[in-house]
Amino acid sequence: MDADDLRRATWRMAHEIIEANGGIDDVVLIGLQTGGVPLAERLQEALLEIEGVDVPVGKLDVAFHRDDIGLRPVLPEAVTDVPFHLDGAVVVLVDDVLFTGRTIRAALDAITSFGRPRAIQLAVMVDRGHRELPIRPDYVGKNLPTRKDEAVDVHDDGVDLGEVVK
Repeated sequence: MDADDLRRATWRMAHEIIEANGGIDDVVLIGLQTGGVPLAERLQEALLEIEGVDVPVGKLDVAFHRDDIGLRPVLPEAVTDVPFHLDGAVVVLVDDVLFTGRTIRAALDAITSFGRPRAIQLAVMVDRGHRELPIRPDYVGKNLPTRKDEAVDVHDDGVDLGEVVK
């Protein structure tokens, strides 16, 4: 995917979010640190342009909610900032790449600290498969089957595949 593909995918996902929720009155976006935050901000811009509504955006670091604490170092990547209550909201969790599903499981645990949403949906730019948990995204920019030893990097200029460096 190049930058134009990312823009088109973001635009399409914004339209899908609007359609699935009958508008965006109760929708909030929460980007997962670090890769999901820029995508959440791009979705916010697209929703503003389409609907004229500035959807709230939060940022969530799930490091302390992961199920692999003890297997790898716990290193918070960035600050969590959810400056609004989630009670009754439709939360769209946003991440750049969906792989095993474990980060999303951690995000579901973490989100309860901020209230009880009416619904939680998932938007990802790349779904690469290899799920270890029963998690399925609601909005996908691109399904990109990969090998487990490949790395997927989403950035402003597009999506790159590479080998995992060990």
